[in-house]
Amino acid sequence: MIPRTRRPPDGAGPSGSSSFTGPQLALLASGFFVNVINFSVYPYIAVLLRDRMDLGMEQVGIVLGVATFVQFAGGLPGAALAERIGLQRCLLASMVVQTLGSLGFLLGGTWPLVTVAALYLRSAASALYSPSVRSYMLWGADERERPRLVSASFASGNVGIALGPVLGALFIGAPGGLFVTMTVLHLAMTMGHALLPRDRSEERETVEPLRRALRGLAVLPFLVTALTLYLHMHFYQYLSSYAEGRVPTMFYGVAMMGYSLALSVLQPLLAERVERMRYTHAMILGFAGLAVGTAAFTGGSEIAIAVGVLAIGAGNSVLFLKNTLEALAHTKRSPAVTFGHQRLAEGTGAFLSGILGGALYQVFESDGRLPGFWWAVATQCVLLPAIVLFAARGRRGAAPETVGAP
Repeated sequence: MIPRTRRPPDGAGPSGSSSFTGPQLALLASGFFVNVINFSVYPYIAVLLRDRMDLGMEQVGIVLGVATFVQFAGGLPGAALAERIGLQRCLLASMVVQTLGSLGFLLGGTWPLVTVAALYLRSAASALYSPSVRSYMLWGADERERPRLVSASFASGNVGIALGPVLGALFIGAPGGLFVTMTVLHLAMTMGHALLPRDRSEERETVEPLRRALRGLAVLPFLVTALTLYLHMHFYQYLSSYAEGRVPTMFYGVAMMGYSLALSVLQPLLAERVERMRYTHAMILGFAGLAVGTAAFTGGSEIAIAVGVLAIGAGNSVLFLKNTLEALAHTKRSPAVTFGHQRLAEGTGAFLSGILGGALYQVFESDGRLPGFWWAVATQCVLLPAIVLFAARGRRGAAPETVGAP
């Protein structure tokens, strides 16, 4: 959703300015704190579920698969809702739900099933938050500003993701204090989001009904984004369990911090170069990084895990940014809906990773050959992108780049 007049919120500078508006700075800070809170728990959620509920990894994979599907795929109805009620209201609603989720994690120590409910609440909150905050960042900006604003939004979030796992590593043995802090921070952020300038209804474009939410979908970016998240979530959901007993928990937290810092540094530096890069070249570079990184995990040592995490960080720095820019470039839909499309793709990939990846992990763990799990993922990093490119070339000329376009 973007205003028809392309007028930025109060306090905004002219389009094309290299500075940030007041609301943009507030949302950059918000993206940082939201991810500090979320990722102080998320990398360890598999361990938390095992400890509180005594689940097997296959069951953990199903819980995580459903949660990530809600979190990412829910971005599409979340974007449609943002177009109807406004970005600021969606951001505020997301903060309220995130606060309830943090409270649920706190109560889950007494009632373990509440932990799963809290996980799903936080996933639903992210579905509302992500397309709204990214669309709000682009409010009033022209197309030349998109790479800078998108990369800045990613960078602020990734710094938060970097600090979250280290904070979580300090409290994972006794997380009650962490969950109290999370709840208080979410309450404060809810009050802050209530003060954001509200987009007025007369400035909104005429919006499509929800049944046409997929109209204008950029097909290839959708497929590549789904594949990116499918492979990425093997790393993000299962490395904590693999690393447990092999490396110290604090080392794992620092390694995950290094991953996110790599993204936060590389994406702004590479933004213009990635925008000019051919999509095929970006895919080759990005998925090569994922293949090298997951193969490195088979070593199981501190050095092997550190090398793998940094390689995946370099690959995802290219893939995440290029997928978003390609989606924006190949659809006429609003940024909010485009980000919703991308979140649906991310949810599809994350869901498959949770279901298939958890089952695959269980097979290799049961056979006592857990490093083989990472060889299987690395092989997919090589083969699956080639299949997607081959399929895309086969349909080129036979169908347009978008589906359901007017």
